[in-house]
Amino acid sequence: MRATCWVAPNKVSVDDVPDPQIINPRDAIVRITSSAICGSDLHLLQGYLPAMRKGDVLGHEFMGEVVELGHGVRDGLGVGDRVVVAFPIACGNCVACANGLYSICENSNPNAAVAELAMGHSPAGVFGYSHLLGGYAGGQAQYVRVPYADVGALKVEDDLPDEKVLFLSDVLPTGYMAAEMCDIERGDVIAIWGAGPVGQLAAASAFLLGAERVIVIDRFPYRLAMAREKTGAETINYEETDVLDALRDMTAGRGPDACIDAVGVEGHHASAALHAYDKAKQALKMETDRPHALREAVLSCRNGGTISVIGAYGGFIDKFPMGSFTNRSLTMRSGQTHVQRYMRPLLERIRKGEIDPSFIITHTMRLDDTPHGYDIFKNKQEDCVKVVLKP
Repeated sequence: MRATCWVAPNKVSVDDVPDPQIINPRDAIVRITSSAICGSDLHLLQGYLPAMRKGDVLGHEFMGEVVELGHGVRDGLGVGDRVVVAFPIACGNCVACANGLYSICENSNPNAAVAELAMGHSPAGVFGYSHLLGGYAGGQAQYVRVPYADVGALKVEDDLPDEKVLFLSDVLPTGYMAAEMCDIERGDVIAIWGAGPVGQLAAASAFLLGAERVIVIDRFPYRLAMAREKTGAETINYEETDVLDALRDMTAGRGPDACIDAVGVEGHHASAALHAYDKAKQALKMETDRPHALREAVLSCRNGGTISVIGAYGGFIDKFPMGSFTNRSLTMRSGQTHVQRYMRPLLERIRKGEIDPSFIITHTMRLDDTPHGYDIFKNKQEDCVKVVLKP
């Protein structure tokens, strides 16, 4: 089959690789009908996260048709079913899964010992996301093996196109969880750093959960325009405006009630001097992540407010404003998305017309064109926000 493979930092290729096989009784083989390039794939592309090997198949946002099932798959899945697959791989049986914390499943990462060295404890395995998180082949391919298919694969009917349901695999639950972690009350003002796909869907979700105002912060005019036109958010271009001053002005000096970091490891939200500092420390392996957005979110949030961190971080950061965080009674909530918890409720919201995540799609292309998709997404060319791939 054809699949998108990681070759080296900043290089991917679409190659012929062996077809996936059933290995365990609860596996399914899914023929991919749509997949997508995610912002967190760029962290792998550029070498910011460890344990990538030449030939690893990328991709954790995908859906398709079940073509083969292991004999242990339960929950009514059958060959021929159309499914969306959650990006965290979860067994459904452990303590974490029993509590709806699917992204920290205790059984799905076969390389847990490696992850424990870096993180203290291991999170769940993830499709196409390095050997630190299991070494599972991803879904930017023609076929994929889905472990624990009865937990991670959601059956969807044919009345909704792929474009409306594909993002149940990741970015829609991620944006929704980011907003949910803010404990939004009617009248709240929510600020969001990052107008990529997750930031866009976090803005839409914040309004869905009752926010009165949403303010999105980014530097690319086309992404800010999408946030205004598609979600109704107000916007700040941080290259043109001091963000802290602007947020104070927009909230009568109080600050947003909650702040969402939808940026993560490769943040650019900083002065030239601070950005150069973090880039240098990152290059020298003295810190792994650039936490510009996180620093700014902490300093901007109102006293007693909440910081929701949904952007992907990989390791260690420097100059975190801990004094501001503790002295002003802030709360921070974070986590890789517990996708399985949100898939069915969000599918129902899509059916009811309460949210349509397909607005983030700007490019649709063939699987063989994936390297071009990575290039324009990484380099913010052609007004690219989200690339959908069709095998």
